[in-house]
Amino acid sequence: MAMDKQLCTFYLDKYCFGIDVREVQEVFRYQEITRLPLAPNEISGLINLRGQVITAINLRLRLGMEPREDEIAPMNVVVRTQDGVMSFLVDQIGDVMEVSDDYYEEAPDTIPGALRELITGVYKLEDRLLLIIDTKKVVQFEAFAA
Repeated sequence: MAMDKQLCTFYLDKYCFGIDVREVQEVFRYQEITRLPLAPNEISGLINLRGQVITAINLRLRLGMEPREDEIAPMNVVVRTQDGVMSFLVDQIGDVMEVSDDYYEEAPDTIPGALRELITGVYKLEDRLLLIIDTKKVVQFEAFAA
């Protein structure tokens, strides 16, 4: 019998993504970001969330997508990782969705390379694919490895 999982969903462009709800600390609207000099382009900067300083990752850039239009403010999905708490900047927040492992598949080869490396798999829903983000890989940056 397949297990059901609860996923926090969000959107980037026309794509629907999900993260295990147990990894998500909270979601909130755009907040002012302090830029970090010499940081990779995917890191937008730092956010002060009630006294806690959080790194904000532009998920569009991290996944190899086109940048968001400047007049559209991103939303924040704050996740807990082994490297600490991080914020993923996304276009729109979705719902918490319960999905069955019966509909889970490995990431198809048709997903572009940079995106496929950061996706663990997909759930086939009635009207779309739900791409599952590998949060561990998303927060790893080669530029900071040294």
